[in-house]
Amino acid sequence: MNYKPLKDRVLVESKAAEKKTASGIIIPDAAQEKPQKGVVVAVGKGKKDEPMTIQEGDHVIYGKFAGTEIAVDGKEYLIMREDDILLKLKE
Repeated sequence: MNYKPLKDRVLVESKAAEKKTASGIIIPDAAQEKPQKGVVVAVGKGKKDEPMTIQEGDHVIYGKFAGTEIAVDGKEYLIMREDDILLKLKE
């Protein structure tokens, strides 16, 4: 990918929404919640006095209404500020 977010922004690829509950009930498309998990694909340089703490490849959880949806090369991504990321998951 030849894209580099500016300043403190990150490009996140969202994980697919859950289609089944833990007990096996299928969730219709209209009732599915917007996913809040994703993988960081690209990271900006950060602000002048604040280096980035998130790196490419990190699995993250972000706010429900965080970011702006964009399409890059036919794939859907979210671009958001690093502050919109709530949690970095350990692998």
